[in-house]
This record gives sequence, structure tokens and C-alpha cells, in this order.
Amino acid sequence: MSPKSWRRRLLFWTGAGIVGLVAVLFAIGADHAQHLFRLAVAAFPWLPFLLTPLGLGFSAWVALRVVPGSQGSGIPQAIAARHIQDPAAKHRLLSPRIAIGKILLTLVGLACGASIGREGPTVQVGASIMLMAGSIAGLGREPGLILAGGAAGVAAAFNTPLAGIVFAIEEMARSFERRTNGLVLIAVVAAGLVAVAMLGNYAYFGHTAASADWHDWKAVLATGIVGGVAGGGFSALLLWLSARIRGSRLSGWPVMVSMGCGLALATIGTVCGGLTFGTGYEEARAVLDGVETLPWYYAPAKLLATALSGVCGIPGGIFSPSLSVGAGIGSVIGGLLPDSPLGAVVLLSMVSYFAGVVQAPLTAVVIVTEMSASPDMLLPLMLSAAIATTLSRLICPRSLYHTMADSFLELLKADAAGTELATRKAAALPSP
Repeated sequence: MSPKSWRRRLLFWTGAGIVGLVAVLFAIGADHAQHLFRLAVAAFPWLPFLLTPLGLGFSAWVALRVVPGSQGSGIPQAIAARHIQDPAAKHRLLSPRIAIGKILLTLVGLACGASIGREGPTVQVGASIMLMAGSIAGLGREPGLILAGGAAGVAAAFNTPLAGIVFAIEEMARSFERRTNGLVLIAVVAAGLVAVAMLGNYAYFGHTAASADWHDWKAVLATGIVGGVAGGGFSALLLWLSARIRGSRLSGWPVMVSMGCGLALATIGTVCGGLTFGTGYEEARAVLDGVETLPWYYAPAKLLATALSGVCGIPGGIFSPSLSVGAGIGSVIGGLLPDSPLGAVVLLSMVSYFAGVVQAPLTAVVIVTEMSASPDMLLPLMLSAAIATTLSRLICPRSLYHTMADSFLELLKADAAGTELATRKAAALPSP
């Protein structure tokens, strides 16, 4: 009850509230960025062939030269930072400067038509904010603060408090820690209250009346198999492309790689009538609402566009695009199973594909359940996610986020070793 303890609590709560505020503003900015791109393309259909390569090249250059550590999703950086003891090395992955750069460059990517989401970046931003708040308050417990910030980011980004908690435990920490989980719970509540105060208590995909029972076992089995194979294939493709680029001469030309990916994205998007640009939220929402069905080629095209966006060196996540790919798969499977409700098949496919990509079945189930306000689907979703995760691990034994986190750790170790070697050489030189 001492003033010092209350000061620490207030700073922690304030940091969590700021995470919620930033997540909401980030979401609004992302929607506007996508809307501007769609308006521009509607007026000038040829624009993606110019804007997307140049915009992605610019974003990759800034990420590399100005805010290194901001590339990609942001979740691997948060995971890696939890295992780093050196404050300087941790600061290279989580800092206010990286958080600002992450937000701005993700918005640039969306404004240029990249197939990326804002949820992964929000995790890195949230972790950076909470780490800074903990440092000011003198809390220590940095791994717990990073976990709390990431969970608060997921909760505020989707208005999914339970998903934020489950994601932190299942994917980021991969363990249940009593003291740390208290920080996570408080941070999620504080960030969630701010988000709800600004946007209201909404469901990300609206309230769906989808339901499934044991009569729909074909849909559960089909979505689990297809989603698991496709999700595992996506993770394997993304890791393979990343490794090939790093191990080839292309690693010396990162901006050219980004521009090449941008040109490919423009081609895919134009051929698909603009469907593959952006987060994919509108396409997934339209299928869930029964407004339209997606063409058979949407899911593979969106999967490829997301993979290209993921390896081109720009900041951006894969949450929303993955859910959109799942919706595309569900649209096709639903057409093949007319006896099963289309909305239920789409939700099952979204969960199974997302679980296949991140190999975190509980997170996939909880996040889709909260986003669609469909608690009646809980058991079928869990079964589909379990099938998908099992198949995904056969195709891609390595977890996507943790493998990328290991890459960041190896890079930091190599840089530290190079710095130490340079220091030793300098120390061995004779004085002038």
C-alpha cells in the first residue's frame, strides 16, 4: 500500500490503457489507408503496377535503414525479446521508435495494396509500450511486461480479451506462469476498457447465427484437413522463401526484392479484380454475412499474396489475411456441402486455416469465436482446429513465429559477436 507501489501500479495501468488507445487509432488508420488505396485504384486501374512496387520498396528501405527490427509481423520480435537479457539488444526489437515506425510503415503497406494485417504489428507495439512503462515504473519483470503488452495488443486490436490471454499463454510464452499471467490479465482488462470506450463492445465480424452439430461432421473433417494442409503449406512456403532469399545474392538487394514482390502483388491483385489487396476483412465479412461467395481462386491467390508480402521486408502481419484465406476456403467447401450451413463452414475453415498457420489451436478457436460472437460453434471449432494443427505439424514441423524469433536471436548474436571482435581488434592496435 506504499506510495511507491501505487505509483508503479498506476504507471502499469496507464501503459496498458495507452496500448488500447494506440490499437484503436491504428485500426482506424488501417481502415482509412485501405479505403484510400481502393479509391485510387477505382480511378486509375493501372496504379498498382506503379504504386505497389515503389511503396513496398520505400517501406522496406525505411524499415532496414531507419527502424531496423520493425520488419515482418512483430510477433517473432516480441517472442525473441523475452529471451534476451542484454538491454541494448532488447531495445533493438522493442522500443518507442520501432513502435512508431511499425505503425507508420504498416499503414504505408496497406495504402500500397500489400496483403498484410495490423494485428501482429500491434503485438510488437503493445510490447514496446509496456516495456517502456515498466522501465519508467521500475517494475523489472521484463518478460512478463512483454507478454502483457502483446496480449493487450491482440485484445484491443480485435476486441477479443480472452483471445489476448490465450495467445499470450499458448503462443508467446508456451507456459502458464502464475505471476506473469496476473500482469497479462490486468493489461488486457485495461487495454480492453479503453478500446470498448472508444468503439463500443462490438464483434469484429459482427454477430453470426452460424451453428453446427454432429450431422455436420463432413464439414468439420473437410475444413480441418484442407485448412491444416493449406495452413502448414503456407508456413512452409514462407519459411522456405525467407531462407532462399537470405541464402542467395538477393539478400544484398532488399529493396529490389521488395519491388519485385510488389510487382507480383500488383499482378495478382489486378488479375483477381482487386480482391487480394489489403487485409481481406471485407471479403471475409461478406462471406460470413451471406452477401456473396468468393471465387475458387481467391484462397490460393490470397495465400500467395500474403506470402509475398511476408518475405519482402516490410512491416505487416498475417492474422487478418489468414482469416480471409480461411473464409475463401470455406466458401468453396460450403458450395460442395450444401446440407451444411455456409456460415458454419466458413467459420470452421477460418479456424482450421489459422490454426494450421500459427499452430496454436486454442488461440484460433477463441479468437474466431469472440470475433464472430458464435459460442454455439465452440466444440466443432475445437475439433476442426485440432485436426488442422496435427496435419500442419506434419507438413511444417517448425512453428512459424518461433522459427522467425530464432532467426532474430541468431542475427542479434552474430551482430554481438561482430561487435566484440571489432572491439578486440581495436584494443590490440598500438596507440597513436
